[in-house]
Amino acid sequence: MTVWSAADVEAAATRGATLRVGPRDVVTPLAHERARELGVTLAAADDADRATLLPSRPPPSCPPPSRPPSSPGPPPSGSPSPALFRRGAPLPTGLAPARPRGGTPTGRVIVVGAGHVGMIAAMRMADADVFDELVLVDVDEGRAAGIALDLTHTAALSGFATRVRGVGTVEEAGRADYVVITAGRPRQPGMSRADLVSTNAEIVGDLACRIAVTSPDAVLVVVTNPLDEMTQHAWTCSGFPATRVLGMAGVLDTARFRALVALEGTGPASTVDAIALGSHGEEMVIPLSRVREGGRPVAEVVPPARVNAVVDRARGSGGEVVGLLRSGSAFLAPGTSAARMVLAMVRETGEVMSAAVLADGSYGIRDVYLGLPVRLGRHGLREIVHLDLAPDELAAVREAGDRIRERLGAHP
Repeated sequence: MTVWSAADVEAAATRGATLRVGPRDVVTPLAHERARELGVTLAAADDADRATLLPSRPPPSCPPPSRPPSSPGPPPSGSPSPALFRRGAPLPTGLAPARPRGGTPTGRVIVVGAGHVGMIAAMRMADADVFDELVLVDVDEGRAAGIALDLTHTAALSGFATRVRGVGTVEEAGRADYVVITAGRPRQPGMSRADLVSTNAEIVGDLACRIAVTSPDAVLVVVTNPLDEMTQHAWTCSGFPATRVLGMAGVLDTARFRALVALEGTGPASTVDAIALGSHGEEMVIPLSRVREGGRPVAEVVPPARVNAVVDRARGSGGEVVGLLRSGSAFLAPGTSAARMVLAMVRETGEVMSAAVLADGSYGIRDVYLGLPVRLGRHGLREIVHLDLAPDELAAVREAGDRIRERLGAHP
């Protein structure tokens, strides 16, 4: 499957005004619009035809950032893309609150991808009732609109006043405070997260470029797998400061570990204090020296062999769910985890959680995205928190950073 963007249509215009689209390919709504404007024909082709008629194409290029991505300067500003006005979307009215709620900031949150993860994230954030508007975006505009309407129908049951709508593009969604990117191909049985790199990099890169235009002050929360690599790719393509591009993994991995410890008969998951660091995958690190159950070291409650088994199961929990479902991947815990991150920012809870952030030298790691303990604030990353780790735990976190860097080098 290939996702064709407006940039691909513009390139086709110089190659003979014909773009051969395979039966499993996706052409974005903006690409359709550019094809009409430039007179490019979107011709159906089977995979064999497409292989001979389409030249290999480089990864999607992103507009040059207005400053180095890691610059700590003020957030970029600018007008939304002209596509916003061409499509008749509502003009941006700024991010000022229209419905104060106990002093909590309000505004707009966008969830890109109306699949199961996006649907659950949207539901959790709507139920929290801290936003004026929540917008679901999906290339299948009918699905986005249908889920938005279905979610709206729950307002009287859940008691929220957040407006919910569904559209086909981020341009139609309008300017946002937060954008959660869940769009991408999910894992299937037998697939690793790394198997998704090529396909999902195209999707995430295109979205990050467009969001940078339509929502230049937004915080991005990336959920698409492989998580660490896709978050770094979104940061590069958006040109945003690293403090405003975050990956959701540590919250999910932490929740899985806590829940699995509770299954050992210790008590409810809420009494387990733990944090997951490193990579969202094989290099996930649970610092066992810090794990507590009811305030007691976990080794005093659960035999060490069982604790190690729980760590292994937590590390492979995503694959375990995929295998049981047989089609698709986990969505309840991932969607809830993404919402948890956004709500921690909106409410400025100051809680310590794990998120994929750009390492700044903390823990001896620099210039790569991986799971670290952080505090989030209204505008994204507030600080990377220092935790005292055992030497072997610190070495494992550093090793995770090295492995992610190697994978990034293999997929430039």
